[in-house]
Amino acid sequence: MAPSPPTGRALRSKPGMRSPAPPVELPPGLAPRLAAAAALSDIVTNARGLDEALAAAVQNPRFVVPLEDRDKALARSIVVVSLRRLGTLRRFLGRLLEKGLPKKSGQLEWILVVTAAQILFLDVPDHAAVNACVQAVRLDPASQAFAALANAVARNVARQRDEHESDDPFVDTPTWLATRWRRTYGDETAAAIAQANRAEVPLDITVKSDPAGWAERLDGDLLATGSIRLRAATPVPDLPGYDEGAWWVQDAAAALPARLLAAEPGERVADLCAAPGGKTAQLCITGATVTAVDRSAERLKRFSTNLERLGLAAETEVADVTAYSAQPFDAILLDAPCTATGTMRRHPDVGWTKRASDITTLSALQGRMLDRAASLLRPGGRLVYCTCSIEPEEGEAQIAAVLRRNPDLVRSPITPDEIGGLAASVTALGELRTLPCHLARLEPSRLDGLDGFFAARLIRRD
Repeated sequence: MAPSPPTGRALRSKPGMRSPAPPVELPPGLAPRLAAAAALSDIVTNARGLDEALAAAVQNPRFVVPLEDRDKALARSIVVVSLRRLGTLRRFLGRLLEKGLPKKSGQLEWILVVTAAQILFLDVPDHAAVNACVQAVRLDPASQAFAALANAVARNVARQRDEHESDDPFVDTPTWLATRWRRTYGDETAAAIAQANRAEVPLDITVKSDPAGWAERLDGDLLATGSIRLRAATPVPDLPGYDEGAWWVQDAAAALPARLLAAEPGERVADLCAAPGGKTAQLCITGATVTAVDRSAERLKRFSTNLERLGLAAETEVADVTAYSAQPFDAILLDAPCTATGTMRRHPDVGWTKRASDITTLSALQGRMLDRAASLLRPGGRLVYCTCSIEPEEGEAQIAAVLRRNPDLVRSPITPDEIGGLAASVTALGELRTLPCHLARLEPSRLDGLDGFFAARLIRRD
């Protein structure tokens, strides 16, 4: 039989390679899987963020893999689910590799991981995932000798798929985080957090007005907190209201701090560390005069584009918050840089790119930012401090410390009715503490959960 004509994307050698090879035609669908394996390896091995790792995978040291938008989306989906279930995938593959992973086997481990992720957790036909696995292994000089092994393991993943789950609730949580969460929240709550981080995440949006009407138009559920949770996974730009700027994507928990600030028309309000702009948009629709501050000019540029789509406007300033000066504000929202461990359900790379030492470094920065923000408040002014971390050093401990350092600040307790009656998310001191396992399931078949957030509201004494 004559060979079929080559199809798919070319794999081109880059200048300076030791043994340049002619372009190789990739079978359809292989390019995104190669990119996924390379990105996953980069994230776990080099602690590189997901977006950066995927961008690098497209232009990796050995190949140029031009990915179209559809391919990029597939690669991202594979990496995301691989990170969410990495412990499960590694443990299952370890059982199937009777002699363990061969030494000096190149990308074999990561190719097997993304293959198992597709078979077990994505809607990918078994034969397609197995074939792509073998093709990917054969293209990697360091692993091509193990093509037969990869084929056998991938087929056994499909045959024994019902045996992949583990009884360990923390199997997919990095050990350092599991240890911290058990100490902070207890075994039961920590296990619930770990379980929530493994699930597919719904899309939440914040609307400028008429949330009930938009919930109906978008086929979503209006949450008690005021956000809309969509029922179906639809590309964001294809949804009604996107082009006219009627709403923006924002996790339901992320929408709470700006609401707690309760900005009013005519007030001077500052949003410190403002990018990407969801909270600023919330402040703008109150009628307040908003100043958005961020140290990154590039982020503020994207931020301004987002506000323009929404038909909103804010003054923007590129500045380091710890050294920022201005006339006193009526209200300030400080969404401080943090480890973002509360967002792992949406950003599962966080657990593999952050370290315990980052908490110490970022906590020191948060303290300096809090002190500066407090100095910018007028007497009687309000300050809401928030982070998307579930580590107490970046939340509760920060507020206790700033109150000790600033005797003219007092806590303004948050009440459950301000956040849709979610009493479990309000601490005894009146601070907001959402966890990924919070927010009751809407229906038996529906997804639930919130990003983990901390927020506290302070007032400067008159």
